[in-house]
Amino acid sequence: MSDITKTKPAETEGPAPRRKSGGLIARLAKGRATRPGETYGVPGYGDTMILSFVTILVLIGIWWAVTALGLVKPLFVPSPVAIVAKFFDTMQNGFTGTPLYVHIFISAARVFSAFLLACVIGIPLGLAMGMSPMIRGIFDPPIEFYRPIPPLAYLPLMIIWFGIGETSKVLLIFLSVFAPVALGARSGVKSAAIEQIHAAYSFGASRWKVMRYVILPSALPEILTAMRIGIGFGWTTLVAAEMVAATKGIGYMVLSASQFLQTPTVIMGIIVIAAIAYAFDMLMRFLERRLVPWKGKA
Repeated sequence: MSDITKTKPAETEGPAPRRKSGGLIARLAKGRATRPGETYGVPGYGDTMILSFVTILVLIGIWWAVTALGLVKPLFVPSPVAIVAKFFDTMQNGFTGTPLYVHIFISAARVFSAFLLACVIGIPLGLAMGMSPMIRGIFDPPIEFYRPIPPLAYLPLMIIWFGIGETSKVLLIFLSVFAPVALGARSGVKSAAIEQIHAAYSFGASRWKVMRYVILPSALPEILTAMRIGIGFGWTTLVAAEMVAATKGIGYMVLSASQFLQTPTVIMGIIVIAAIAYAFDMLMRFLERRLVPWKGKA
């Protein structure tokens, strides 16, 4: 009996619990939420901020090394230090008697006024072209006709028709922005699934409600992308627009400096244009994440 009594506890006891391997690191890794790109392989998913920052530093380092070693004459490629010095000098003393911020403000006003006008007209027209064959048949040929033409080609017509004032400059930029915005909105209409449209109609939705709650949200990602492309064309056309009878503006400053071989001023003006365009592109990306958070996750 004593032997049996002694052995009973051993029989009733279960196996000793195993300790989880990996310790704290395993528990933290297990508790971390899985990202979509890690599980489903979303194309292009991942943060590139650090890599982009390093790339910019490397390019500036190569630029500085090339100029410091004298491999290129300063007339052709000034050093980064010379560009920064020219920027502060222009901020203090201006260019042709006009402060730098005035040049920036005038150019930005021309580009963004043309951009807003193109969005106000182009987005509704593009949506209408995507939904109506009649409207598409009327407006598609003229838009597709002038879209591949460089702005310099119809710049003389703008001058003949509207003179050399601000109207011709803004209209030239407007035409370069209008086509990609309108065509992007037209293409975005096709993003709406026909099942969603039929489901909305089956629940009694009107044509306007289908447009408001089904087609427009589906088209919004492509519309925002088209707006980003359009503003890029706008800044590209700015220099051409300020070639004619302009006395202020970043494009005017770059063109005037190039005539006198002021390379630091030319490069500084190009960097200012690129910085403004890049800042607006970052704003558009932020709005895209807010307005269409489902993009790339469906």
